[in-house]
Amino acid sequence: MNVGKLFILSAPSGTGKSTILKKVMNDLEGVAFSISHTTREPRKGEKDGVDYHFIDRSVFMSMKEKGDFLEDANVHGNLYGTSRRGVEEQRAAGLDVILDIDVQGAGIIRESGESEALYIFLAPPSLEELERRLRGRGLDDDETIITRLKNARREMQAINEFEYVIINEKIDEAARMFEAVILAQRSRDRRHITGSPLPYTTWCS
Repeated sequence: MNVGKLFILSAPSGTGKSTILKKVMNDLEGVAFSISHTTREPRKGEKDGVDYHFIDRSVFMSMKEKGDFLEDANVHGNLYGTSRRGVEEQRAAGLDVILDIDVQGAGIIRESGESEALYIFLAPPSLEELERRLRGRGLDDDETIITRLKNARREMQAINEFEYVIINEKIDEAARMFEAVILAQRSRDRRHITGSPLPYTTWCS
């Protein structure tokens, strides 16, 4: 049975996760993105069921109580959760699943021991550059940016808990490194570049 791998990508807010994920999803076959549930309001251009499943707090808490989340976390006052069923169904279909979650959520999955996963940390070239990018987005006020930078310093302290670290100086280079991690794991799992299993058992018969 060809079961996909779980890849967990964590990074401080504003580091470029979304842009890199879009490039990887466009470049590689057999990759799926796990769409998280969140209680925060959609940002301009975001679509329900595409970027996130936007739900209210009561629905989120009900799902949490039923054990529907593989992990959940409170980030900047908003709740985020990863659907356990969604991830399991995608992996069972042979797809490699990427989770875009924060350090807190990655730690929850790691400590639970429920799922084998590879952990990748995407870091900014510097905190100064991260601040420049956050301000350049024009999405947050000064108070929110200060909070995000404070959280980034805390999240960077967990960098050694991740098996792979990618510095996002240039989007194309960072995306290539992320793709290399996925492809190397497929080779290790005896799978083709597309994620399908190799027919090596027939070669040895």
